[in-house]
Amino acid sequence: MTFLEPWQLRAEFARRLSELYGNEVPAYNTLVDVSADVNRDFLQKHGADAERLGSISRVTAERHGAIRLGSPREMRQVTRIFAAFGMYPVGFYDLRDASSSAVPVVSTAFRPLDSEELARNPFRVFTSMLAAQDPRFFTDELQRRLAEFLDARELFRQQLLELADSATAQAGLPTAEAELLLDLATQAFSLSTEPVDYEWYQTLEAVSAVAADIGGVTSTHINHLTPRVLDIDDLYQRMQALGIEMISEIQGPPAWEGPDVLLRQTSFRALAETRSFRHPDGIVREGHLRVRFGEVEARGLALTPAGRDLYDRLVAEVDELLAAAPGAATRVEVAREVWRRGLPATELELALQGLAFFTFQLDGAALLAHPLTSTVTMGELIESGIAVPLPIVYEDFLPRSAAGIFQSNLTDQGTKDEAQTGTDFDIERMSEIVGTTVLDPNTLYERQQQASIDRLAAELHVVIHADTVTR
Repeated sequence: MTFLEPWQLRAEFARRLSELYGNEVPAYNTLVDVSADVNRDFLQKHGADAERLGSISRVTAERHGAIRLGSPREMRQVTRIFAAFGMYPVGFYDLRDASSSAVPVVSTAFRPLDSEELARNPFRVFTSMLAAQDPRFFTDELQRRLAEFLDARELFRQQLLELADSATAQAGLPTAEAELLLDLATQAFSLSTEPVDYEWYQTLEAVSAVAADIGGVTSTHINHLTPRVLDIDDLYQRMQALGIEMISEIQGPPAWEGPDVLLRQTSFRALAETRSFRHPDGIVREGHLRVRFGEVEARGLALTPAGRDLYDRLVAEVDELLAAAPGAATRVEVAREVWRRGLPATELELALQGLAFFTFQLDGAALLAHPLTSTVTMGELIESGIAVPLPIVYEDFLPRSAAGIFQSNLTDQGTKDEAQTGTDFDIERMSEIVGTTVLDPNTLYERQQQASIDRLAAELHVVIHADTVTR
């Protein structure tokens, strides 16, 4: 009897969701096709360098999904489901203050943890929860009504949860049970045909379109499914040339001559989708919602805490320059100049300054030319060429970029009462909500880098002292 391991379940789950979403949002298929064309052309142009941040087979197969849930109970349930696919919560993202629009959600991302699992299939799901008790968005009365609505709905069948628990306990499932798990899990994220309560949806939409998409319906769905592309600027231009309306700019770091860092994202604008609404008179009429869009991403190097501090300072400088001279230049133009002044222009310098995470490969020829003593620093090994830095890809997300994508696809800014004090959320609180530890992405990157340094030390028979590179 065939037995499917978590990575095989995950790969099939991603494939089925991609097929589902392509049927529901046909423009997504166009996005996937154009992404594949861009990746193929980039590989032909740049050769082996094109695969520096991941093999072309991994990049082409790569997806991240996004879903929106309403309550801690639903978050705990989805945690059980994703665990069956070898996906665990990593990172905490607070989108409530990350944009000028009302986006009342906090998020984590479920993904594989180690590099081998990511290489097999790097499927991730960015999972947002409605901050339904935040008084800046929801009055006491609306909080009460939301709680009643969310408590009454069931997003995930008990059979699905039990199968997921079984898959987690066994580290996989036999074929028949795996098929049922995959069928039920995919169905759970399909767009429901059940009529939406028009009046209730409108009440929430007046606060936030995101809140309405989460708490105004009795189901959840894939909000977007994101392919990875090697040249996001080329992708953006090709999509526009096909007549597909894109959001106004690419979110995240600018395009420039130096290393790609962190994450760049863009999307085509949310499309009007036909939905059925039940009106107060009891009659069901057709209408349209714009809540789902086609996102695409380009991934760069993972930055260390020092690198993220520098990145945040550069972003703040861009904001200040734009505020001082509104309309004089685009954000991308300003950011490119700020990056040129403030960020090292090579991976080697990023490694030497300890600004990005790397694994390290031994160069035997350099070792022969530079005999070592019994103790050495990573900086010395890198400068001598003995340790060749290989970039660790950023596998996670940026709250400002995520909020920027959300905001760019909203038809209304929504409302937020700034006189109120927001509800506190952080990674510890999110861990309590999902019922397991939400891991800090830096911990995972540091672990991967340190394991590489330890292997290098064993290979060289030396003690490698900590310096800037390893902090």
